[in-house]
Amino acid sequence: MMKRFLGLTLVLLLSSAYLSGIAPYYHITTLSGSMEKASEKVSALLTGNGYDVIGTYTPGGNPDLYVIVFTNEKIKSLCLRSGNRGMLAAAMKVGLQKREGKIAVSMVNPQYLFYAYLREKMHENAFKSTALGIDTEIKRTMKSMGSSMKSFGGDIDADKLIKYRYMMGMPDFGDPVKLAEFRSFQEGLATIRRNLTSGKNKTVRVYEIVEADRKIVVIGVGLKSKEEGEAHFLPIIGESHVAAMPYEIILQGNKATMLHGRYRFALL
Repeated sequence: MMKRFLGLTLVLLLSSAYLSGIAPYYHITTLSGSMEKASEKVSALLTGNGYDVIGTYTPGGNPDLYVIVFTNEKIKSLCLRSGNRGMLAAAMKVGLQKREGKIAVSMVNPQYLFYAYLREKMHENAFKSTALGIDTEIKRTMKSMGSSMKSFGGDIDADKLIKYRYMMGMPDFGDPVKLAEFRSFQEGLATIRRNLTSGKNKTVRVYEIVEADRKIVVIGVGLKSKEEGEAHFLPIIGESHVAAMPYEIILQGNKATMLHGRYRFALL
C-alpha cells in the first residue's frame, strides 16, 4: 500500500511539474495616476536596482501604451556566451497599458526568453544556473512594485520552448530573415543608424545594444506605419502583449537579420 501511495505521489508531482510550464508574460501590478508617472516609477525602480534603461517608446503612437526596455552587464554577458543571435535575449521589456483609468504593468518573462533564444545553452548546468539566477533577480525587483506577479499568455514546456515552432513547416529561431549584407560591421551599423534616423519605411530606433568588440548590435525598431506597423497589428495580437514590442533586428559581423514574423509573433 505504501509503495502504491508513493508511486501515485511521484506521478502527480511529475505531472504538475510538466503542466506548470513557462509563460511568456507576467502581470506585475496595477497603478493609479498618469502614464508619465507610472513610467517614471518603473524606470526609477529599474535604475535603482542596477539596470540600465536603454529605450522607451509609445507603440503605434497610442498614448495608452508604453514600453520600457532595460538590460545590464550581467544579462549581456550571459547572452554573449550563447552566440547565434542569442543577444536578442539581452533586451528585457516592461509594458504599460492604460485600461479603465488604471495602468496595468507587465513584463516579458526573462526565463521564457532565455529558453527560446539561448536554446541549447540552457541544457548546460552552469549556464542554466546563471540564467535562472538572473531571472530571479529581475522578478524580485519587479515584484517589489506589487505582489500579484501572475503569469499569462499560455504555458509551454522548457524543452519545447527551446525547439519552438508554431506548427510543422513554419519557421523557427534557426530560420531568420536575411535583411542585408554589408562590406563590414562598421558600414552595416552606420547604414542602419542612418536609415532609422531618417525614418526610412516609417521606422524609428528605440534602443541599441552594441558589443563592438564582438561585432554584434541589437536594435529595437518601432514600426510607425498605420497600415502595417504596431497600430495595425497590436490590436490583433492583443494590446496586453505590449511588452513584446519593439521588433528587433540584429547585426552580427556584416550580416543583418531578424526573426521571421511567423516565429516571433507566435512566440510572443
